[in-house]
Formats: sequence, structure tokens, C-alpha cells
Amino acid sequence: MRPRRATPVLALTTALAAVLVAPAFSTAPPPQSPASLAVAAADRLVGRETARIHLSPRDRLVRQRVIAGSGGLHYVPYTRTYAGLPVSGGDLVVVTDARGRVLSTSVNQKAPLSVATTPKVPASGAATAARGRLRGASASTPRLAVIAEGAGRLVYQTVLTGSKDGKPSRLHVDVDAGTGKVVRSWDEVTDGTGHGHHHGTVDVPTTRSATTYGMADPGRPGVRCGDLSGRTFTDPDDVWGDHTGTDLVTACVDAMHVAQRGWDMLANWLGRNGYDGNGRGFPMRVGLDDENAYWDGTSATFGHNLARTKQVTNADIVGHELGHAVFQWTPGGASGLNEKGGLNESTGDIFGTMTEWYLNSPYDRPDYLMGETVNLVGTGPIRSMYDPAALGDPGCFSEAVRVTEVHAAAGVQNHWFYLLAEGSRPNDPANGRPNSPTCDGSVLAGIGREKAARIYMEGLNRKTSWWAHEDARRATLEAALQLHPGSCREFRAVRDAWNAVRVPRHASEPAPAQCA
Repeated sequence: MRPRRATPVLALTTALAAVLVAPAFSTAPPPQSPASLAVAAADRLVGRETARIHLSPRDRLVRQRVIAGSGGLHYVPYTRTYAGLPVSGGDLVVVTDARGRVLSTSVNQKAPLSVATTPKVPASGAATAARGRLRGASASTPRLAVIAEGAGRLVYQTVLTGSKDGKPSRLHVDVDAGTGKVVRSWDEVTDGTGHGHHHGTVDVPTTRSATTYGMADPGRPGVRCGDLSGRTFTDPDDVWGDHTGTDLVTACVDAMHVAQRGWDMLANWLGRNGYDGNGRGFPMRVGLDDENAYWDGTSATFGHNLARTKQVTNADIVGHELGHAVFQWTPGGASGLNEKGGLNESTGDIFGTMTEWYLNSPYDRPDYLMGETVNLVGTGPIRSMYDPAALGDPGCFSEAVRVTEVHAAAGVQNHWFYLLAEGSRPNDPANGRPNSPTCDGSVLAGIGREKAARIYMEGLNRKTSWWAHEDARRATLEAALQLHPGSCREFRAVRDAWNAVRVPRHASEPAPAQCA
């Protein structure tokens, strides 16, 4: 699901004649509230410091919904248009404290745009080039847009809707409007590798209509479960499932239980209101005939293991897929290049793992392995956060990671998170916390799961559309300083963990002298 397109209702002219507009869908916050102070401070910054955000005379910035984070932090995202065309990679986020003071900014764009907006290739030619990327798919009408590369690149953007490898696909394809060649593409569908089966007998909040109960959570809007058609399961007596690994209603019992506890984890540990950050969740579907699970931008779908003995609705897999929703519904969304896809997969692993630890179920003891209880493809866990290399994934950064298959590429940030949360030598494998080899031979002490997850969540709140490992490093370093003012312990732990997995410094990351 995408955020609704903002409608201009208020204009502010800058020194470069760019116009800042506020969205119609958000009502003005009460005077002097932290949100209103954040908006006022952010609007002043983007209206005054045009060089800082690389504003050109033909740019307009569109303010999106303000996001409240932990510790009084607020995030004000903006998208950008150029000569009336949407700009991919032109977004930015302004971070403020509870008093409305600007603390930092995340600006994706590197230079002001200056590009011709008349295409040399007809839209029909762009559509033909795009369709070649997903045979048999239906295609949207190509629209002109600008990619924020250097002075800008004019492209046609097309969305192809079809299927690939037996699952849905919504493939976004950008075609150069000057040459007619595909320059990049990305898929909205993010592939994941009652009486519940995985969690025993649990309470499942349901809704009642006359004499029928529905598997939809009345207290967590949007959280519901049903079959592949999108139909929510119903039942006459509000008793669900039979504990078996092949029953689909039982699979939904497990999925609902995990989704509800994941929602609570986000609220109680990370200060986030629902999976979308605005009090809403997303539907789940079971019955996929594949050893797989995926997030398609609006819902999560779950299949079975290779042996067909279990549905993949265990804690870390359900939490992983709904973690993609968190990634999508933070600034910058889920669009971007391959490297961002790896960070998205890692985000799913991080939130799936945190959900598992929050559940702390005797049926699925928490750890830092992914998919170990379902034996998805018959070889045990599919990823390890404490030692990615043990399962064939890179746990140390190199330039090759930027183009590595996204599930494997998740290993670097997964490894960083484990080192930050647990350290390199917790020496507690019986409780899911083995030792973890560092890439530089360092020995690290962890700061704890909740604190590490909160820092990562606040890092995500400053995400922009083209996200790289160095950007995640800078964002989490800023978050550590702003969540823990006056303390260097958290900042040093974040920095040392990134160093331990060899992620390079960001050119503009904070480096306070007192925390050297």
C-alpha cells in the first residue's frame, strides 16, 4: 500500500521560487504541540536552507504526514517534484526534538536538478521496453518522471502487474526517455523465503456479526486473516483450528497471534503505533502452494514447508513479512535499488526476531535464526543473524554486497544488529545467543535487544528512497545520539558494530569529539 498522494493547500515561496505545500489529508496539529513545532521548524528549514536540500527554481516540496518517534523525536518527510514531474530520489526527512529544534536532516539528492523535460522517445516505445521485463503482464500508462541522478534523468515509469515464479508481481520499470533503454526496475512484491500449530492454544481477538465470528482483530485495525481470495475466515462458535500443521484455519490462528504480539512489540518496545505507524495493520492470507511467504505491498501471504507438514506462519516468518510493512511505511518507502532490497530483507529479519523475543513462547524459543522451526526447504534455518557466513551469506560488507541477491545481502545488517544487541561473546547458545565472529577481530559488548531495536526503528524513520549501508550507519548513529543525549555508550556501540561488519563511514555521519 502506498501513502495517498498529497494535495497542495498551502504555499510558501522560497528565495529560489520553489513552493512548499502541505498535504490536505493531515489536519493541523494543536498549537504548540510537538508535531506542530516539528512542522514549523521543518518548513522554516526547507524554506531557508535551499542549498542544504539542493532545491532548484523548478522544484516543489510536498510535506507528508509527521511521524512521532521515541524520546520526543519527530520526523517530517517531504517528497519533491520538478517542473510538475515526480522526482524519484528527491525526498528528504527533517528530524526535530519535542521542542521543535531541528536535530538533523536526511537528504537523498546530491545536487540541484537541471534537466530537459521533453522526451525523445514516445510513451509507446517506453511501454514496449518495459513489458519485456514481465511477459504477459498488464501495464499502466507510462508517466514521465525525473530520477535524481546528478543533474537529473528524464524517464518513463511503468507498473507491470502479473505473476513471476508462481507469485504476484507488481514490477516498476523506469525507461530512459532519451534512449528508450530500461535503467532500473523494482518489484513491490517482497519475496520471503485459536488452536495454533506453532503456538498452542491462544486467544485470538475476533469480530462478531450477528451469529458469525470473523478472524479480524477489532482492536488492531487491518489485522485479519483468511484464504488466498482475500476472504476473511469466519466461524459460528469462535473456536478456531485443530493444532495441525496442514490446516489453514490453524495457520491463521498462528499468524493472527504473531501479528498481534508484533503490534504490541512495536508499541511497547519501539513506540510505534501499528505496522503503518498510524494505527493500522494489514491482512494476511494462507494457502500458498509454495515453500515461501511474501509481502506484496498490501498484504502478507504464507505457504508451506517442503515436506508439506507445516504452514510457514511461525513467529519469525510472520514477523519478517510484516516487518516489510514497517519498512514500506517509513519515509522513503520500499522503492529503490538492489542494495535497499537487502536492507529491507534485513529489516524483516530484525522485526521478525524481535517479535519472536517479545512472544518468548515455549513452543518456539527465541533466537537469532530465521525459519528454524518450520524447516522451510528441508535444510534447517534459512538465515543466521549471529553468523551469516555459516549459512552461506555475507556477514562482512564489501562492494559486492550492493548487488548480491537481497536475502543473502541481509546478512551484513543482520550481523550488525546482533553485535549491537548481544555483543560478540554472549556465550549463551542454550538461550539463543551464541558467540558471533566480527570481521575486524574486535570484541564487542551488546546494549540489549530493546535498546538496539529502538535505535534501528528511529534510524528507519529518517530513511530516504535510495538507502545504502552507509546511510543506515549514519541514521542509526544520529538516532543513538538523539535518543541518548549526554551518553556516548550507545553511540560507540552502534559505531563499533558497523565497524565490526566493515560498513564504511558516511561522509556526513556524526563524530562528536567527546565520544571518540
